[in-house]
Amino acid sequence: MATQALIETDLPSLKLFNRGKVRDIYDLGEHLLIIASDRISAFDSILANGIPEKGKILTALSKFWFDFTDGIVKNHLITTDLAEIGSGIEQYADQLEGRSMLVKKADVLPVECVVRGYLAGSGWKDYVAGGKVSGVSLPAGLRQADCLPQPIFTPSTKAESGHDIAISQAEVENVIGKDAADHIRVKSIEIYVAAAAYALERGIIIADTKFEWGSDNGELILVDEILTPDSSRFWDAEGYKPGASPLSFDKQFVRDYLEASGWDKEPPAPALPIDIVEKTKEKYREALDRLTS
Repeated sequence: MATQALIETDLPSLKLFNRGKVRDIYDLGEHLLIIASDRISAFDSILANGIPEKGKILTALSKFWFDFTDGIVKNHLITTDLAEIGSGIEQYADQLEGRSMLVKKADVLPVECVVRGYLAGSGWKDYVAGGKVSGVSLPAGLRQADCLPQPIFTPSTKAESGHDIAISQAEVENVIGKDAADHIRVKSIEIYVAAAAYALERGIIIADTKFEWGSDNGELILVDEILTPDSSRFWDAEGYKPGASPLSFDKQFVRDYLEASGWDKEPPAPALPIDIVEKTKEKYREALDRLTS
């Protein structure tokens, strides 16, 4: 029998802190418990059905990358082991196993930190319109999916609802200060470069990715998830060819289906057909297997 998607957690003995597009967050006092559900969102809407095992894949990848980048920057992860989390959560093991992270409480910075190594998505649209991406000038004549001369930092606002809005580095400085803005720009690019080189050896191009940062007693650390198919654009290196959108291992597959479905992108979002659900699960699983095997 096919595994059912976990759409929403139900943990009555714990205090719900926040329920986002994908993650349910519970307040355990000194720390937070982040649970990755199987919900999937696209075009700022949560779709009617989820992708079975998606939350476990996101959690496994985030843990892998947090460990991988630990020598570059610290992060909020404490443990993914239910036995170490405590707080009586063992009674909810059927909901939590493989998809839970105990993390430090951090003051999350109000900035989405996007690093782009290739020209795709909204970056490609911006380039076609004016030769720039988030105010960063790029050479003329680039094609869709072209590798950029060097990775660029293209931050945006962090919208509670609706679309994030691209902002300049100067605007980031105005929000969080120059020192913090410089730090997250430099470290975000450094992490991207290291991760992209590692992934390429395993047949995956990380075209772009999004990081979130927080302050832990004044120290800037990575928070949320990191380098997953939900927060990144993963392409198959073997089939990569500039000039068109490459084959991907991320939710671009879902976006492409929705674009072709006739949905007007207004809530409520439609349910995905079974074949799209299964194919999406396969893509996420292949990304995990390639990167962590």
